[in-house]
Amino acid sequence: MKMELDITKDDLPLMANTSHMLVRHYVLDLNVDLKSHVIDGTIVLFFDTDSSCRKGDSEQVEEACHSQSDGTCCIQAPEACYVPVPNASACSTKSGCNDFAVCGKGENDTSDKNGSHGNKELASGISSSKNCCDIEIHGSEDFLLVLDCCDLSVLKVEEVDVAVVPGIDKFTSSAKLMDASKDPRDLRNQIVHELVTLPADHWKEQLQFYRLCSQAPACGELLFVTGTWSLEIRKAGVQLPKDFPHAIRIYYKTKPEGKSLSWTTDQCDRPCVYTAGSPINNRALFPCQEPPVAMSTWQATVRADACFVVLMSGENVAEPTESEEGVLNWFYYVTMPMPASTFTIAAGCWAEVKRKTCATDVQRNDGLFPLLSKADVRLLEQTCGHLPYPCRFQDPAATSQVVIPHRVFAPQCLKKSCEEVLLQLIPQCLSAAYDLLGTHPFPRLDVLIVPPNFSSLGMASPHIIFMSQSTLSGGSHLCGTRLCHEIAHAWFGLAIGARDWTEEWLSEGFATHLEDAFWSAAQQLSSDEAKEQQDLKAVLRWQRLRDEVQNSEGDLQVLRPKKENTGKASESGAAVIKHGLNAEKVFMQVHYLKGYFLLRSFAGKAGEAAYFAFLKKFVRAFHGQLILSQDFLHLLLSDIPQLKRYGLSVENIFQKWLDCTGIPKPLLEESQAWQDCRLAQQVNEELSPDQLVLLLECLLEKKTLCSKTLECLQKTYHLREQDAEVRHRWCELVIKHKYTAGYVDIEKFLKEDQAMGVYLYGELMVNEDAKQQEIARKSFATTRDQMDASSAKVVAEMLF
Repeated sequence: MKMELDITKDDLPLMANTSHMLVRHYVLDLNVDLKSHVIDGTIVLFFDTDSSCRKGDSEQVEEACHSQSDGTCCIQAPEACYVPVPNASACSTKSGCNDFAVCGKGENDTSDKNGSHGNKELASGISSSKNCCDIEIHGSEDFLLVLDCCDLSVLKVEEVDVAVVPGIDKFTSSAKLMDASKDPRDLRNQIVHELVTLPADHWKEQLQFYRLCSQAPACGELLFVTGTWSLEIRKAGVQLPKDFPHAIRIYYKTKPEGKSLSWTTDQCDRPCVYTAGSPINNRALFPCQEPPVAMSTWQATVRADACFVVLMSGENVAEPTESEEGVLNWFYYVTMPMPASTFTIAAGCWAEVKRKTCATDVQRNDGLFPLLSKADVRLLEQTCGHLPYPCRFQDPAATSQVVIPHRVFAPQCLKKSCEEVLLQLIPQCLSAAYDLLGTHPFPRLDVLIVPPNFSSLGMASPHIIFMSQSTLSGGSHLCGTRLCHEIAHAWFGLAIGARDWTEEWLSEGFATHLEDAFWSAAQQLSSDEAKEQQDLKAVLRWQRLRDEVQNSEGDLQVLRPKKENTGKASESGAAVIKHGLNAEKVFMQVHYLKGYFLLRSFAGKAGEAAYFAFLKKFVRAFHGQLILSQDFLHLLLSDIPQLKRYGLSVENIFQKWLDCTGIPKPLLEESQAWQDCRLAQQVNEELSPDQLVLLLECLLEKKTLCSKTLECLQKTYHLREQDAEVRHRWCELVIKHKYTAGYVDIEKFLKEDQAMGVYLYGELMVNEDAKQQEIARKSFATTRDQMDASSAKVVAEMLF
């Protein structure tokens, strides 16, 4: 497929040519320097060009949908092709190509002041050519490997001689390798192929050989050039992907301004760094293939001063070892293939928060699967549809694990709050999730309270959840609901990912809907109590959705912005994320809310029991794979045929829910049923946090409230002691009615609850009150250097 990529200023390019070669494994060996704000070291990438490594993009989805009619599954495997480029020596700057540079340790440093290596850096590589990602220039053609890369100083790229690794001869006994042994290049590539395709039950041996191969000597340097969004590598004379080195080592270092990492201080004013969920993902942390189709495993050795704890996405609990005096090594690994964007790391002076009792964290069912139905046991006996890996859904011990092992880390000054709130909630929420969805996809969980500059209330990654300090105050409600939301991402967003990142609703819509179900179960509410609580949530989200639709661009309100082109890429595999760099989009919740209401509508029509039984079946069929909206919808309508009686079809749902701006018409028709729920109508002195939020939002619609009323409101409901959702609405009331006695609450919120404070800046400025504008500018000046980059950009545009 030929496809012109339309890159606008707020679209995020995915440059990696994944149709040619796919990374199957990363080995990182890194040093974290919290003084200079730099991570440096090496990354070794192991590639494969065998088409079987793409199974899961089309074949597996087709297998999972085998009961559907023809045309049910529309995912197509990428075409096999390669990008030819001219010989560097024959390329002039007039033709739009730069010379490739080789730069390594021991040579003259060709870096500029910003630490960029190689010859003059390419421009974005997007607007400079007729077809930015499918370059075809005739002449002496070499294959060009393109990786996603941004704000990295690449020092050297080299081929790894895996053939000299001790013990590697066990991979050289096959007939293919005997034939390949005549050509060292073919031998090395075939060894890598044998290594990356080892059976799943050989994962320990595989990790060991990945480590040994990553330490093997080089057998030649490779030519490379860095662009704004990419690292381009070639080997002179190699014209086909199958002949390109399948194991390469890259020496590099990050830049302090790189947006994949947040270098800051924690709540105790100690230095720390963490991956902050940047719109550019991890390309400013390590060169990688960012498109979700490039699902890979990884292992990492990370060194940091002994006073720091290193947490990471990893199946194991790292046991630090001393590498040199005052420096510790931390080793983590992952055997489940996932997109590189899910890789997460954090280093800081975190303290582990432990229970005072000796109760075990690991709970299992008594006997053999007593909580599993006969249908569940039959599902366990089925084979999985994903690429081979040691899958928990096939492990009887894992399938009976109600609560997985978990730890909590936080700055020393927040340990007490974590003990009182967070630590008590985790087993309840994990157990509730297991009851509804079954097997936990990941074997363990760390929860980290991140610094105040974190721009969200929470973020889920494999084996680790980041939580904002804002969730710890005002009781357990906000903390519990947010924890449930992030736990839900283990299934939807991580174990099952969106094939096209523009379909965020497949992650956030599901997590928002499951958040309510998990939290009701964690509280052990009756069905009537759960319905009332969830109806109240629906009212709050309805009001939020109406406000957002009225105050945002139509293009940002569409859940499937690429429509019929969703999931498609260029011939090379490169693509763009529509509005991926739009700073305002980071703070929008349309994908959360419209997706939530769509799923809530399905559950209401099918019945909760039938819907969640289907969801468990869907998880069993699609875990470890990437999906598009139609994959979920086809299986849903096939498994619960009564939904078709409501006139539902995939095309109908696309038209009325996913491809439209504004509020979906079916939602307008359904909303009245839960807007009149009892909890929404009830007002007394014993309000729940959600009822308080609703009360304050209703008061925000009043034109005038006197100071006496606001003072009475604060004292009656103790608003300053409530959770961050309630305090945010309180601050809005203070701003609207210029209640000067509450200005101290605004200043405190903007400092301590940065994850939720962005829009308050706008309200302070819109009121055109000199005192309020002074508060906004003063607060921003105090927190700007510590702020998340997207937040700082949005706030600066409001203020100046």
